[in-house]
Amino acid sequence: MKNQLTANQLRQKYIDFFVSKDHVQISGASLIPENDPTVLFTTAGMHPLVPYILGSDHPSGKRLTNYQKCIRTGDIEAVGDPHHLTFFEMLGNWSLGDYFKKEAIAFSYEFLTKVLEIDPSQLSVTVFEGDDLVPRDEIASSAWMSHGIPQERIYFLPREDNWWGPAGETGPCGPDSEMFIDTGRKACGDDCRPGCSCGKYFEIWNDVFMGYKKNADGTYSEMERKCVDTGMGIERTIAILQGKKSVYETEIFTPVIAGIEKLSGKTYGNDEETDISIRILADHVRTSVFILGDPKGMAPSNVGQGYILRRLIRRAVRHGHKLGIEGSFLGELATIVLGLYAQPYPELEENKEFIFKELAAEETKFSETLQKGEREFEKMLPNLLKGTSRQLSGRTAFKLYDTYGFPVELTRELANEHGFSVDEEGFKAAFEKHQEISRSGAEHQFKGGLADHSDKTTALHTATHMLHKALRTVLGEHVGQKGSNITVDRLRFDFTHPSPMSKEEIQQVEDMVNEQIARNLPITVESMTLEQAKEAGAIAFFESKYGEQVKVYSIGDYSKEVCGGPHVENTSSMGHFKILKEQSSSAGIRRIKAILE
Repeated sequence: MKNQLTANQLRQKYIDFFVSKDHVQISGASLIPENDPTVLFTTAGMHPLVPYILGSDHPSGKRLTNYQKCIRTGDIEAVGDPHHLTFFEMLGNWSLGDYFKKEAIAFSYEFLTKVLEIDPSQLSVTVFEGDDLVPRDEIASSAWMSHGIPQERIYFLPREDNWWGPAGETGPCGPDSEMFIDTGRKACGDDCRPGCSCGKYFEIWNDVFMGYKKNADGTYSEMERKCVDTGMGIERTIAILQGKKSVYETEIFTPVIAGIEKLSGKTYGNDEETDISIRILADHVRTSVFILGDPKGMAPSNVGQGYILRRLIRRAVRHGHKLGIEGSFLGELATIVLGLYAQPYPELEENKEFIFKELAAEETKFSETLQKGEREFEKMLPNLLKGTSRQLSGRTAFKLYDTYGFPVELTRELANEHGFSVDEEGFKAAFEKHQEISRSGAEHQFKGGLADHSDKTTALHTATHMLHKALRTVLGEHVGQKGSNITVDRLRFDFTHPSPMSKEEIQQVEDMVNEQIARNLPITVESMTLEQAKEAGAIAFFESKYGEQVKVYSIGDYSKEVCGGPHVENTSSMGHFKILKEQSSSAGIRRIKAILE
């Protein structure tokens, strides 16, 4: 397949198509989730829409479309192959209790064959085969056949392949239908089918039909208000349309890779080890620019999103050094990324000063870290030389990596210089154990973020707005939210402020929130444009398309803020607000942890 559609063209064609089908284009959300507060980053287009999928009315209506920036960090170490990315863009269209399977499939088929001009004979689809709990999806199958997809290219697959959700133990869920392009490669065997890892079939789109609710007893019941959620990844789609073997061969990455080639003197495509480092550097710089340039962007730190950002930047620097690049170089590559995304993401240009400042600072810090790791190794050396073994244990190598951020490649080099080898298997085992712990933590966060809209988390979400207002009153209007994380037990709120709060300021803020809770204030919500919201005095730390409808939550006469929800109906049900800790999160960012008793 050779269709030279660029990422910018695909993005616009998708939006234009769904707007022509009576969908309203809404702005993509921040990478730092608002309505999935227990997830580090927005990982799919649906995340910001969870409250509306769960039943709330969206201010822009029942048919929506957008493009959404996403980050997935479940396996950063896998980045470096030709396919993995940490940052990606997702195109999506949604029906919130409006159209369902037949219409969604008709839209998908029309866009793929008429707009993208994909030969229908290259398309295969999968649908849910059914089980003891939910019947086979004959409606989706019939819909595809009505558009000319023959039965032999419609594959009925089990729950693990064609079912979404629920995110928690209960809640909305349903079968999905995935669309694949046959790349023309030879099948790997008689059982080769869409979803097979051999590369013959390339997944291009997924329509999720959330028509069921899973109940506490494990049964499923049909929902009256059925929703559709879809997702198409921009990077992977243009790669297949352009006939490229990898996303790194598309115009999304080639300018960045050209910049790396210029800095390093190395050429992409000649050596696999060099290519891995170039791909890691290109991906991680792009992702770091988007995290730093987000309206809620944050600096590198040792916790949460800041820790992921630090890992990405340091891994980028390390691979830059492996390529032979000397001195500071991330800023030069960041300039290329900014040029590529200035039009669809104007916030990057608005925040470029912060982007360049933090990248340069982290590069400098990492150089110091490398020196510190070298000193730690030198301290260990006398004891190592006393022993009979000439092998550095995997545990020691991992400690240098985990505690000091010292790359195992450098540990290996230092060890070799002194006649030692490194127990690579031991390091790998320690590293994999660390990854398993991280992964299970991430899975727990993901699950909690989508599932938990309990009374406790709803009250804590409301408390973050009250805390925000109190901080701006006590400390000044410069205070702005830079992130929040909510569990059933506590809230964590990051905000801009240059110095530690005094005991008196902390007490003032706490007292102010409790005074407002005691007033039994009603919480009301109105839909209006962002421009109208700002005129009404609402706090809003993101931009939207001109004229786009947003929700404005008012807590009595106390605070007014643009937010997606959910919130309690009255402050009387919230309990007593208590600040547990105020501390630094990163340069210029403070963090408060608080509870409702």
